[in-house]
Amino acid sequence: MLSIIIALIVTAFVATFVLKGYKAQAILMAGGIVLMVAAMLIGQGLPLPESASTGSQWLDVFQFIKNTFSSQSAGLGLKIMAIAGFAFYMHEIGASEALVRVLTRPLARIKHMPYLFMAMCFVIGEFLSIFITSASGLGVLLMVTLYPLMRSVGLSRLSACAPIATAVAVEMGPGQGNVNFAAEIIGIDVVDYVVQYQMVVATAALLVIAVLHIVVQKYFDVQSGHIASEHRHLNEQLETHEKQYEGNAPAPTIYAILPVIPLVLIFTFSKLMISSIKMDVTTAMLVSIVLTLGFEFVRRDNAKAVVDSIQIFFDGMGRQFANVVTFIVAGQTFAQGLKTIGAIDVIVNAAESAGFGPILMTIVMVAIIMVSAILMGSGNAAFFSFANLVPEIAGKMGIAPVMMLLPMQFVAGMSRNISPIAPNMVAIAGVADVSPFELAKRTTVPMLGGILISVFVSITSF
Repeated sequence: MLSIIIALIVTAFVATFVLKGYKAQAILMAGGIVLMVAAMLIGQGLPLPESASTGSQWLDVFQFIKNTFSSQSAGLGLKIMAIAGFAFYMHEIGASEALVRVLTRPLARIKHMPYLFMAMCFVIGEFLSIFITSASGLGVLLMVTLYPLMRSVGLSRLSACAPIATAVAVEMGPGQGNVNFAAEIIGIDVVDYVVQYQMVVATAALLVIAVLHIVVQKYFDVQSGHIASEHRHLNEQLETHEKQYEGNAPAPTIYAILPVIPLVLIFTFSKLMISSIKMDVTTAMLVSIVLTLGFEFVRRDNAKAVVDSIQIFFDGMGRQFANVVTFIVAGQTFAQGLKTIGAIDVIVNAAESAGFGPILMTIVMVAIIMVSAILMGSGNAAFFSFANLVPEIAGKMGIAPVMMLLPMQFVAGMSRNISPIAPNMVAIAGVADVSPFELAKRTTVPMLGGILISVFVSITSF
């Protein structure tokens, strides 16, 4: 009983400080350390097994953090850093913008149906998120390209912002950090996770969210007196601060293929096609960056400038280490603290005593992720903080970890887009000069619909 009281108090303090704006990584790590120390003081558990101990249980707390940094930096962390570095480079040379230009051209055919046009913009945005994995980066890019198009067919500012704000809601594909983290925890290849588990849930969620966007945005527009047909051909000029690498000229259309190369490589050299050659995410990103440099040599005709531009890739990797990999380590430290003090055993035993089966326990974990993502304004922060608890909980409940992790992973991404403090929501609202709280009202129902269908399909399918 004492252990669960301590766990609840520490968790409450962690949540309070994070909500007050303290650096989440530091607070999560501090909470994990306090829990591990408390567990040792009350004789509840040890941070490391005796075989891995330093010889001092107090130093073992920091040895655990060091071990986690080492394993994550060389494994999952390196994947996420390589993805980020490649994404930064694609943005800087204009390849991301070229891909958006190519994919948005077919939308011109349905401009006479504004709300269907808006739903298709959402689908296009989600497809782009497979290659452009930054929610804020993709959001700003779409505000420069899709937003003026949606305004020109008569949609209100908020209706045009809503599908862009939710463009990375259904996180799918091997380029997403949460997807790689889930696959790592389950212990399967990321391509297998995407194909075997993600595709069914993602398809259902996309359809439901697209339909709800049509219904919800039209309802709010009518309520506010905005009739799309009366505002057609509105040409709203947007200011953009998009910086182009060495010049303002847009990238050639052929550059649209560059962000797609890693995905093609990952799926080609997998069990799905050529199984004799193995290519993981990191290797695919490195091969792709070399191929991209070849394109840049031809385009720029300036060898020094192209060689120097590789620093953009390295800077992107470093930024992602500081932001995301540290989050993973901090989340694992906090999770280890909860495990060490016995909170997980108490939760599972209480759930079993209350008659909670695997489905109800999954819903509880999904609810925790949902609330955390909304309060933190980050799907990554919420998922990295609690996903590590799943294997132990699932094992005690007698179910496969994927049954819990799959809906948790999807819900983390969708819940972020309900939060008015999420960076992508704030950035998009800022460009359109609308309130992020008003934007959150427009995204809440579509996201809740996506959450419900993703949980339902995950539970019934797997």
